[in-house]
Amino acid sequence: MQAPDNDVVAERLEAFAALLELAGSSYYAARAYRRAAQTVRETRASVAELALSGRVGELRGIGPGIGARVRELAETGRIAELDELERTVQPELVALGRLLGVGPERMREIARVLGVRTADEFRAAAREGRLRSVPGIGPKTEERLLAGLERPRERPRRAVLLHRAQALVGEIASALGGSMAGDPRRHAEQCFELSVVVAADQPRRVVDAFERLPPVITLVERAERRAVGVTVEGVSVELFVPEPSSFGTELLRATGATAYVEALEPLPMAADEREVYASLGLPWLPPELREEPYSGDPPPLVQLSEIRGDLHCHTTWSDGRASVLEMGAAARDLGYEYIAICDHTRNVRVVPGLDADDVRRQGEEIAAANEELAPFRILRGIEADILPDGSLDLPDDVLSELDWVQVSLHAGQREPRDRITKRVLEAMRHPSASCLSHPKGRIVNHRPPNALDLEAVCEVALETGVALETNGLPDRLDLSGADVRHAVGAGVAIVASTDAHSLRGLSNMPLAVGTARRGWATGADVLNTRSLSSLAALRPRP
Repeated sequence: MQAPDNDVVAERLEAFAALLELAGSSYYAARAYRRAAQTVRETRASVAELALSGRVGELRGIGPGIGARVRELAETGRIAELDELERTVQPELVALGRLLGVGPERMREIARVLGVRTADEFRAAAREGRLRSVPGIGPKTEERLLAGLERPRERPRRAVLLHRAQALVGEIASALGGSMAGDPRRHAEQCFELSVVVAADQPRRVVDAFERLPPVITLVERAERRAVGVTVEGVSVELFVPEPSSFGTELLRATGATAYVEALEPLPMAADEREVYASLGLPWLPPELREEPYSGDPPPLVQLSEIRGDLHCHTTWSDGRASVLEMGAAARDLGYEYIAICDHTRNVRVVPGLDADDVRRQGEEIAAANEELAPFRILRGIEADILPDGSLDLPDDVLSELDWVQVSLHAGQREPRDRITKRVLEAMRHPSASCLSHPKGRIVNHRPPNALDLEAVCEVALETGVALETNGLPDRLDLSGADVRHAVGAGVAIVASTDAHSLRGLSNMPLAVGTARRGWATGADVLNTRSLSSLAALRPRP
């Protein structure tokens, strides 16, 4: 048989991750499979062939367990454990259970006692009064489950990351010929409300097509011009199918946020969203700003097309997956003028880091790459770790040689406000500091923002000229939109960067720019909209 291509291997690993989540496995197990799938997609060689030759374990993030499953897929075209998961997990029921607040094991037990295998069979059994035949379900639990079946779209306990929400909603909208709406369209950093709006005179065809889409496991609500589908990951997506003459109105409503839309009601019916605003006598407002009632003209928000370089990227010198030359060439192909290579320093410890000798040797490699890529420019940079006393993890003479210095706090995110603020302010006052990386240190859904005093940080940023980063890694988006607005209001410069650890990671710039837009940032507020010469002139080197 022909070995599966990398897209097929990645899709199977992603399916494995989704089913592990539905089965109640640990977050880290599912994440390992998702990261392995990302590695597969980024690998130019055939991963199946690498597995057959026993070399797939050489790829970063593919350990013996995942490697064995990839080899099995290459040899047989299937993964037996994945087939077993698909059979035993019962994703349709488990997805419905998530909406009802019932865990995977309990949902499967309820289904076994009721003798049902689909969401429709479960609903029918519940409405027939059979839930009380299940041990442990009394009148109150039955009432709660029945109410949940009638109102299934309660906000999930865990938000969907923005990039996953946009990919999911975008895929559905594209397949149906509609538009993305809800939290993903507003570029919300945590997505709870996922919506698609499709204009149609005959809504039944659209709803039927929605139900048949591969990402949609089951419909938990269906009306003439509205449906709610649940994906294999347990995420609900709401479909609206207005008449073409009211598409613009429904797109505005479905985009939200609720407080913003309620302040505009009643909305006039219009086929185009801009027509709605015109009828209200208001300027069209970018979705990123629609979180609360708004009046006046919006600022000219920064555009992705204005970005001229990426100032925070990693390579194989630390924990990246591509070489200096590969990252530079990929950035050039995106139309950029420059890129800054900012690998980690030794103090991070959990990943490989550079010492002074490494930095200088890397500088030689950067110089050679610049000769090959000219006039494109790779900047010598570093992501220097902030030590407990606020000093940086490289000698001053080495730092002074560099073009761009990101100062970053990794350890100590739970320190008290005064201590963590003192460390960061001391680092920002270093004469070589260019930008403070991911200032609030949050990991969306897993680690809350640190206690850093952002007002004090902005004061020192104005004093020193150090910029603040909005980091485009999907689980960071740090600074957040609200924090960007605070910084921009104080007059502090923002850098929108990807923190890319791979060629694929460079594509996260829209996430960073979107977050900056949510913070009302204009092109003038974002440093990397500027040319290399004007960027270099901002601060004299020590």
